[in-house]
Formats: sequence, C-alpha cells, structure tokens
Amino acid sequence: MVLLSSSIRSGCSTGITRNERLHAIHNARKASTSRQQKRSYALLKAVAEPSDSVPFASSSEHLSEWTVDSWKNFTALQQPSYPDKNALDKGVAEIASMPPLVFAGECRTLQDRLAAAARGDAFIVQGGDCAESFDQFNANRIRDLYRLILQMSLVVMYGGGVPVVKIGRLAGQFAKPRSADLEKKGDVELPSYRGDIINGPEFTPEARIPDPQRLVKAYHQSAATLNLVRGFSTGGYAALDRVADWNLDFMSNSDEGEAYLDLAKRVKEALVFVKACGAQELSTLFNETEFFVSHECLLLDYEGALTRVDSTTGLYYGCSGHFLWCGERTRQLDNAHVEYLKGIGNPIGVKVSDKMDPSELVALIAALNPENTPGRLAVIVRMGAAKLRENFPRLIQAVQEAGQTVTWVCDPMHGNTESCNGYKTRRYDNVRAEVEAFFDVHQEMGSIPGGVHLEMTGDDVTECIGGGSSVSETDLDSRYHTHCDPRLNAEQALEMAFYVASRLRERRKHD
Repeated sequence: MVLLSSSIRSGCSTGITRNERLHAIHNARKASTSRQQKRSYALLKAVAEPSDSVPFASSSEHLSEWTVDSWKNFTALQQPSYPDKNALDKGVAEIASMPPLVFAGECRTLQDRLAAAARGDAFIVQGGDCAESFDQFNANRIRDLYRLILQMSLVVMYGGGVPVVKIGRLAGQFAKPRSADLEKKGDVELPSYRGDIINGPEFTPEARIPDPQRLVKAYHQSAATLNLVRGFSTGGYAALDRVADWNLDFMSNSDEGEAYLDLAKRVKEALVFVKACGAQELSTLFNETEFFVSHECLLLDYEGALTRVDSTTGLYYGCSGHFLWCGERTRQLDNAHVEYLKGIGNPIGVKVSDKMDPSELVALIAALNPENTPGRLAVIVRMGAAKLRENFPRLIQAVQEAGQTVTWVCDPMHGNTESCNGYKTRRYDNVRAEVEAFFDVHQEMGSIPGGVHLEMTGDDVTECIGGGSSVSETDLDSRYHTHCDPRLNAEQALEMAFYVASRLRERRKHD
C-alpha cells in the first residue's frame, strides 16, 4: 500500500537554534525540488506510480522451470492435512477468483525502500501480532496497532534522523508453524493449533480439524483490514500535525507516554517552522504516509491462490501481502517454500537462527536473490543476545565475502522465549539485549543494521516481563490474551523505539 511517507529529513532534526533553522530551510528547499529526482524517497503521490524496480526479469534463467504450482513437486513442511480434499479445492478456487489484496507496483516500491535500508538510508520498523485471530478482529485493535507503529516510526525518524519503512505483521499473519503435530493435555491428544486460518484454538476434536473455509474467512478479514489501513494512511489520520493524537489512552501517565508527548510537541513546532519556510507544497507529505503489510509465507495453498501475474513486467507476485518471509522451520533449499518464494517478484525475507551455517546462508541468498538486487531480500536474524554475538559475525562475513546485498533485520523475540508460571513469556531486558547486540555486531563488522521485527500489540497486555511498564512474573495472568507467542505491549514497544533511535543517532555521529 503505497501511500505517502511521513518521513522528511528536516522533520527529523529540526530544532530552534540558528544552525538547525538553516538546516531545516535547506532541507525544505531540497525536498520541494526532489520530485524531479529519480531516487526521491519522501515525495510520492497519494497513489504512487509503480516503481520500475524488479528483482529479476521474467526471462531469468532461474524461472525456466518455475510455475505458480511448482512448489507442489517439493516437500512442503508445516502444512495441514485437510480431511476433505474437495472442500480444500473449492476454498482455494474461491480465493483465486477474488481480487488481489496488494498490487505489484506497491511491492516494487517496497523493494526500493528495503534497498534504502540496506544502504543505511532508511530503517525498517516491522511489527504486529504473533498470529491474527478471528475472535479478536475489530477496528479498534487495528487502529491501536497502526498508531503504535506510527508512534515508533516517529521516535526513530526524529531521534535517528532517517526515514522509516513502516511494515505491519498484519492482514495475513494467521498461520503459525508448530514444533509438534500433536498437542497433549492429560490423556487427550489432539492436532496442534496452527492458526485461525487452519483450525481453532479450542482444545476439542471438532475445533482442531483443518477447515478450508477458514482460508476464505482469512482472505475477507485481510481485505477489511487493508481497507481500514488504507483509509488511515490517506484520510488524514496519519497527518504529522496529529502526532499527539496517536498516543494510546492507557499510556498517558506512563514514562514512555510522557516522553512521546514531549517529542510530539517538538515535532509539531518543527512542522510549524518548516511550513512557515514555504513548504506548503509539501502538504500531502505531512498528511499521508506509506504503510506496508507482511506475513510469514507458510500456508502455500493460500499463497498460491493469491499469486498473480503482473501485466507490466510479466512477473508473478504474491498478492496476499507486500512482504513475505520464510521461517526458520521452512527455509530448506530443496523444499517447497523456497521454491515458491524464488519465483515471485515481492521483496521477501528469510529468518535465520544460530543454527544457520554461513555457506548455507550464501547458497540460500543466491537462490532467493539470483540477480543480487538490492531490496529483494531481508535476512532476519533471531538468535538470542549471547548467541547472536557469537554467531552473527560469521554470517555477515560470509555474505560480505560473497559480495551479496541483503537488508539485515533483527527479530529479538523468538530467541528469547521462556516459560514462567505456566505461561510462555519473554523478558524485555533480554529482547533489548539482542537489539543491542545486533547494533554492536554491525558496528564491529562495518555492516548496516536495516531494521527491527517485533511481535507486539497496541493493547494493554501483560505477556512480556519487565520494561518501563514494570510487568512482573505475577502479572502474567492479568491480561495475557495472545493465542500463540507473547507480545510486547505498547509501552514496551515504544521504549524499544527510543532505544533504537539512540543507536541510530550514535551511528550517524560516527558516519
């Protein structure tokens, strides 16, 4: 969903000193003429013109045997076993007859943004639910997550001084990989819950049967979600002069909420000054924003049904989301998920843990990004802080020596999951420690930290321990609402954004 970026460089560093005023005037003038420049990041039309960036040509050699269904010739892990094949075929056919959820031109624009992040000219803030649910679907929850991502982006832009690529784990993040096919409670053993798009979370035989009609329901929920997010992004809700209105009500008396409101006040003062400098022609820039959606490419029947050919390039795109990623459990080179992803034109990601061998990573990157196109591939590392410091440098070194271009992203959630009082949880200090290690390793290796990928919610939950919200072990049973993995609440996520901004500011000083 290619809309208008609310990130302007002048808005990131403008203050009230004389030097900063001169800097703001320079940037405002530069922005007003940059619509003539091919690489302009900030200035886009409300409905953006499609980028001409493609990851490869439709005649590329690696596509010679690729088709939308060629993944079916490979081993497909983490797929449900539907008892009624005819019902599955009917559900898939119904989705295939529906309009695409996103468009190829939007995906190409996101590729440009990820390429900027790979160069250090932007930073990715990606976040959302571990798994979307049918029962919790409502406009307020979408709005709260959306404005939390806007808040975090503003903090990172203003403090870090770089444009932010805003990506939600949203409008498709339903399916979840499982470590075991069966779940046991007492003497009862049932199929594992694999996300609302497949079966239900209730521990009953009926709920755990994979139901193809859930695919159709997930499609319609995703379409409704995208419709709302598009409205927020272009209808004035994301306007920079409304930054104070983005604060979540329950955060009004928190330290993070107060810090955010102080920053919002400074941003509004900067906007008044920039507009007074004659930047009225940038009014669209102030009132609209870009926002993209993403999910794990896991359920291949669903992805295949929403794969469409782009008439302008001849490439196929996965039109279920702008950015799709391959998980740690499904990234095998000779398996179905890599086969599917290598043929679509979307910007894509692959998650890697400390188990990843450097030579295997180089081979995987070559398979998924054969033309070495900047912005095509993000490598999302998820290791835990200690293991990241030990293992991440050798992955970076291997990629550097191979001359490959990737966007490095930190997922500090999945390597830090533990059990406490019968709940899956994560400690904020451990999550932050992994982000700290991510920046430290990049500083040591001379490489570029491209973004963070967080499981988080705009809800006032108590699922992760610690942080400024002071969630304790005994608080876990207070507001533990996740269907799957624990999420940072809004205060914890915003606290993380302030930390990221401080590291980007430090990095900018050393450049």
